[in-house]
Amino acid sequence: MFSLPELSYDYDALGKYISKDIMQLHHSKHHQTYVDKLNAALDAAPGLRDRPIESLLGDIDSLPQDVQSAIRNNGGGHYNHSLFWQWMSPDGGGQPSGQLGDAITDKYGSYQAFTDEFTAKALGVFGSGWVWLQPDLSLVTTANQDNPLMSGQASPLLGLDVWEHAYYLDYKNKRNDYVEAWWNVVNWDVVADRFSKSTVNS
Repeated sequence: MFSLPELSYDYDALGKYISKDIMQLHHSKHHQTYVDKLNAALDAAPGLRDRPIESLLGDIDSLPQDVQSAIRNNGGGHYNHSLFWQWMSPDGGGQPSGQLGDAITDKYGSYQAFTDEFTAKALGVFGSGWVWLQPDLSLVTTANQDNPLMSGQASPLLGLDVWEHAYYLDYKNKRNDYVEAWWNVVNWDVVADRFSKSTVNS
């Protein structure tokens, strides 16, 4: 059965950028609910219980109809958020360096041009969803708790949750302020490690 992952930092560690109240609500309530509902769906389809989350989501359209939506929404929520917590750090921010930094500059012309395009994608998501940086450094968006695995794409290098529950307590309806603040906590070490592994496996 799936379980809520522990954070590697305290709820208040992201300081003025993402508050303790947001982190506690987002992790211990929203993410926990995804886990609980995912496990309930798998109770109804025990033949799926031993499959990794990546396998379930990558094969989402072939899953039994009676549990497909529940696994899509709650399995997606669990997978997305499990990564999202890793992509943030109290020691984050700045710019990526090394292989990843060079690749981003090569593709976008500059780090600023990359963040501008990523931010535009985030602000362009209608309603709830995510924006993702893929291993080929393309940017894609998904609605709700969908992710690139569900359309046969690779696991993302980086993703940003733009559901209102991720920012409303701090930023109200100002998604642009939230996205601007989030760049200050991005854990580029984790992103760079994922990029390095993706190039080795490609």
